[in-house]
Parts: sequence; structure tokens; C-alpha cells
Amino acid sequence: MKKILALMMTLTLALSLTACGSPKEEKAASGSASEKDSDLAYVKDKGTLVVGITDFEPMDYKDENGEWIGFDADMAKAFAESLGVTAEFVEIDWDNKIMELDGKTIDCVWNGMTLTDEVKSSMSCSNAYCNNAQIVIVPKDKADQYQDKDSLSDLTFAVEAGSAGEEQVKALSLNYTAVKAQADALMEVAAGTSDAAIIDSLMAAAMVGEGTSYDGLTYTIGLNNEEYGVGFRKGSDLTTALNDFFRSSYEDGSMTERAETYGVQAAVIEQ
Repeated sequence: MKKILALMMTLTLALSLTACGSPKEEKAASGSASEKDSDLAYVKDKGTLVVGITDFEPMDYKDENGEWIGFDADMAKAFAESLGVTAEFVEIDWDNKIMELDGKTIDCVWNGMTLTDEVKSSMSCSNAYCNNAQIVIVPKDKADQYQDKDSLSDLTFAVEAGSAGEEQVKALSLNYTAVKAQADALMEVAAGTSDAAIIDSLMAAAMVGEGTSYDGLTYTIGLNNEEYGVGFRKGSDLTTALNDFFRSSYEDGSMTERAETYGVQAAVIEQ
């Protein structure tokens, strides 16, 4: 009888220890679950920050060696370095940016992205870092004909699919063709296959007018005012990390210095 009681007590004690576990084990299990939900841990573990972009001078574009440069590209590289990882750039279809982000094809959208209602509801967005506007691009020799919104009604526009420019043509009920990128919209107007385009003012300043690739084009009407932000997956802790990086970069002057390299310093928003 004593042997049976001793065996039962031993089994009870063993089950009790197994069920409770040690505080150290419980903490480790909790930490693993937390890290699993962390985008920051995910990026650090794989060693890369995959940035979704389009060809968009002066924010993201390739130099003569095929390397991605631009204000956004340089800031993304510096942010990745601050995390101890490498920035990797992937050209995306702008209209599919949310799907690319949620599917983890990319880790963020960092490409002069306007903070629209759709973007803010679908992504975890950083603080605004640049001012921008949507403006109308037309051939220089026809610019005097298109100086107000009413004059645009008979034109056919080229706009980037899923962009703030597309939102503007829809809001104004204008005829348009959706193209892959803003650079393609400019090419449409230069080739005469579209009458006009709507693109970001920062891109227009870098690519349109005398001394640029499109010296036969010019910009006329400003349609709105807007701000740029960077988008991460909903609930991502990378958003807070980037906001902290923006603040420190603004305070130490490195954000303004990078902006000056590409002529966009006047658009930078104080952090």
C-alpha cells in the first residue's frame, strides 16, 4: 500500500511540474510569439528590407551603373543600414502595391506615395515627410490653351494606374488611359498618343522643361495639395522605427542633405 501511495505522489508531482513549467520557459515562449508578429524581427532575420518602387525621378530611379538612387532610395538605404540590414529595391505595378505588401513580396512601399484615404486605410503609414501636388503636363506650345480646369474637358490624359493622378482625372470626369508608371505617362504626351498627363509636381520639376529629357513639355495647372508617406503592413512595428529614423535624420541634418542632392529640399516636412 505504501508503495502505491508513493508512486501516486511521484506521478502527481511530475504532472504538476510539467503543467506549470519554469518562468524562464514561459518567458521564452511568450517572446517567440511576439517576435513572430514583428515585422522588424522578420526583416532583421532575413537581412533585407525589400522596398517596392517604380521608376520615379527624383525619388527612385537608376543611375548610369544601374543602381537605384533618388531621395527615397537614399533614405531607404540609410534606414535599412540603421536596422543592420540591406535595402533591396523591387519594381512593382503601382496598382498592385497593397497586394504586394500583404503578400510579403515587399516589406514597404517607399516611392513618393501620396497619403490618400485608400492608402491610409490599407497600410500602416509613416509620418508625412514631403509635400507634393498633382499637376497637368501638356506640350509647351499648347500650354496657353490649358490654364484652368474647365479647359481640360476635351483632352485625353495618361496617368499612372492606382495613382493620385488617376484619382484626379476620375474626380474631374476626364478621359484617360491608365499606364504602368508616371514616366510612361510623360512618354505618352511626348509621343502625341495622349494630349496631357497628370503627375507629381516633384517629378515634373526634375523631368519636364528646359534642360530635361522632356524639354518640349511643361506643366500648367496645380490640381491639389498632398503629402508623401511610406507604407508598411497593417500593425507593422517598422512604422514606429521609421518615424524615429525620420526624426533623428531631420534633427542631424542628413535628411535635408540628401534632399538637396536631388533638389527636393523645399518639399521636406519638418519631423
